[in-house]
Amino acid sequence: MFGTRFSVRLPMLGRSTRVSAVLPQSRILAHATSQSRSFGFAVSQTKSLGFAVSQTKSLGYPASQPWTRMPLASNATNSNSMRFFTALRHPGKHQPATLYRHMSTTRRTVDAPIVGYWSLFCASMVFGIVVWGGLTRLTESGLSIVEWKPITGAKLPTSDLEWDVEFEKYKQHPEYHKVHVGITLEDFQRIYFMEWFHRNIGRLFGIVFLGPAVYFVAKGKVSRRGAAKLGGLGVLLLGQGVMGWYMVRSGLKEGMRERDDDLPRVSQYRLTSHLALAYVLYAGLALYGWNVLRSNRLARGKLPNPDHLRALLLSRDIRMFRRKIAASALLVGTTCLSGAMVAGLDAGLLYNEFPMMGTGITPPLSELWHEFYARGNPSNMWRNFTENPTLVQLEHRVL
Repeated sequence: MFGTRFSVRLPMLGRSTRVSAVLPQSRILAHATSQSRSFGFAVSQTKSLGFAVSQTKSLGYPASQPWTRMPLASNATNSNSMRFFTALRHPGKHQPATLYRHMSTTRRTVDAPIVGYWSLFCASMVFGIVVWGGLTRLTESGLSIVEWKPITGAKLPTSDLEWDVEFEKYKQHPEYHKVHVGITLEDFQRIYFMEWFHRNIGRLFGIVFLGPAVYFVAKGKVSRRGAAKLGGLGVLLLGQGVMGWYMVRSGLKEGMRERDDDLPRVSQYRLTSHLALAYVLYAGLALYGWNVLRSNRLARGKLPNPDHLRALLLSRDIRMFRRKIAASALLVGTTCLSGAMVAGLDAGLLYNEFPMMGTGITPPLSELWHEFYARGNPSNMWRNFTENPTLVQLEHRVL
């Protein structure tokens, strides 16, 4: 069969495209030509179908080298393989669906570009939600909605009766009696809207993420590895919503109303966890999106001199630079989370000048390390690092 030429027209490509193949004894040589562009085709062995043809857009091979050599497996005589080669030699003997079924079973190795653009858009939504969440915190609006209704809570009260019901619910919790004392219905509507909008853009993000993610996986636009990453990001998204309510719930405790020296506020630990999950989700979406787009540029040969670029990325200087960038990102992230601890404790209100803290660069040691935060147990003095507002603010300044 050496030197024998087979051809078959593939109407699924949407234009007159022809695949030519020359079959030596141990190798197959595949080439595709089109009216306006060239397509790369690869023959890959699978466990159940023998051989299948997958369409890509050049598979990363330069346009100047359209011919691709690939090893021919030893079991090329199995029935599935012979059906494929027979379809190439005698197109009339087999229906096109037989060949197309083989094509659709090939595993994708590079996610579709649309997945990358969508992931970056989702990352931008997370960034916006974090910014609005900060505004919600600054306006002390986070505890205005005292119930968690993931579905029915999406509706904003419209009638006077509905607003009165929500206002009465709010009056039953400590924040009304200690923070927003004597607040009017109009003022309550403003803070209610801040929290309502924050929750609803989170709901919108859930739809924007979960809907397309399911579609991309179902349509085979992501690889198995990409599908696993999307699954992990989906778990983070669900965990973020649960953590958000878990945080709000900590500020609605009735016990705060009984103590005159206790202001209602959410747990600094839960607030920091809520923000940390948002950062991880943002970073995961952004990195995944950029990696998908970069992989597609490499696969299509759009990056000049990819071999030189690969060697450059593996060089000692670049690896050292990447380590420094990672360390800087870790430091910035730690500083941001330390800021969440400051916000959760309202520690920023203690010393509002810089760089001094009172009469010195640091407050007195008696303020930084106090047995009060050990809660009667000397072994719990470490709680000063996370519960002493003075020390928490100093930690944030140092970072």
